[in-house]
Amino acid sequence: MKTINIIEAKKYVDQQVRIGVWLTNKRSSGKIAFLQLRDGTAYFQGVIVKSEVGEEMFHEAKELRLEESFYVTGTIHEDSRSHFGYEIEISNLEKVGESEDYPITPKEHGVDFLMDHRHLWLRSKKQFAIMKIRNEMIRATYEFFNREGFIKIDAPILTGSAPEGTTELFHTKYFDRDAYLSQSGQLYEEAGAMAFNKVFSFGPTFRAEKSKTRRHLIEFWMIEPEMAFMHQEESLEVQEKYVAFLVQGVLDNCQYELKLLDRDPQVLERYTKLPYPRISYDEAIQMLQASGQFSGLKWGVDFGSPEETYLAEHFKLPVFVLNYPKAIKPFYMKPHPTRDDVVICADLLAPEGYGEIIGGSERATDTNYLIEQIKKAGLKQADYEWYLDLRRYGSVPHSGFGLGLERAITWITGQEHIRESIPFPRLLNRIYP
Repeated sequence: MKTINIIEAKKYVDQQVRIGVWLTNKRSSGKIAFLQLRDGTAYFQGVIVKSEVGEEMFHEAKELRLEESFYVTGTIHEDSRSHFGYEIEISNLEKVGESEDYPITPKEHGVDFLMDHRHLWLRSKKQFAIMKIRNEMIRATYEFFNREGFIKIDAPILTGSAPEGTTELFHTKYFDRDAYLSQSGQLYEEAGAMAFNKVFSFGPTFRAEKSKTRRHLIEFWMIEPEMAFMHQEESLEVQEKYVAFLVQGVLDNCQYELKLLDRDPQVLERYTKLPYPRISYDEAIQMLQASGQFSGLKWGVDFGSPEETYLAEHFKLPVFVLNYPKAIKPFYMKPHPTRDDVVICADLLAPEGYGEIIGGSERATDTNYLIEQIKKAGLKQADYEWYLDLRRYGSVPHSGFGLGLERAITWITGQEHIRESIPFPRLLNRIYP
């Protein structure tokens, strides 16, 4: 007899198989019991009929408790009523592990309770579906950049300097020196691009923002490509191709998970059509002011969630906002060739209220300009001499961007809060479990 995973059930219709499972729910109707089962690959229903298995086994099935583990033996049948499409008619079960008073019951639980039990909450259908989609997006990321000729260069997590100012850094001691948890791998990826042309990093980053919004995590994962001999417009094309590739990967490989989340694939299909619209920061300000909702908005401010939501919803698509004011952007961005007040950069705003998922720019190449900007930012030039060397020795036009994985997952899966997009979220007041 073949031992299989639930996800393989369609290959074994009308055949007898054995599967290791956990119980997620149950109900009985007289002489039939219905067991909701999972095995880490999918969820489906087990049906056990008293007249087929006898009094003792039927009683044992009815007495099973939530999250008990056991093997089921039975015959696979099609089940058009379920998301999964198959069920198992059980002929035998063998207990493996007990589960007494499982804390997460089918009733409603508060967010704090579920977060305290995150290690168990991951077993739920919703969390299962989100994590499977996360995994697909990670897989698709590697496929995309490998196809496009990038190589992965791992940036350090401990750094001695900050790419975007020191106010949001986690400080630690590195023996007798100061060190910080990385905000971004970008500066190191620029060094990689000068050596290998097209590179990307994919790793954890940390922001010590005292923020409680639905868009922010303290620890999150960033995908940060950097490309030599590339100007901003070419970079935008890479960005939109990458995002569309992620969405298409989910559509191609996660239909079951999208069903579990009630996420409409037709909505996601819109986001695979390129190019995405592009507007300047100036045009965005004019649109926001003209809407009547943001009449007091002044040129020079950064956009928050309401402004980003309005702009993306106007287009019903991801939209690039180009060339933000220099005063609100980091020191490394290339100044505009004809204007002193803006830099060559872009944010990609996701529709449906999810806001910025990518920030990117062309990088400044003039050494003296960078030294001036480093000083204006209140940073120490000595900490960035290695970075300035990249301009002193064969500098070229280069561009890059960073995509926040969890924000992209939250958008693609249609979730309300970013905490659901990572297995163990780190929030302002949460570092357990």
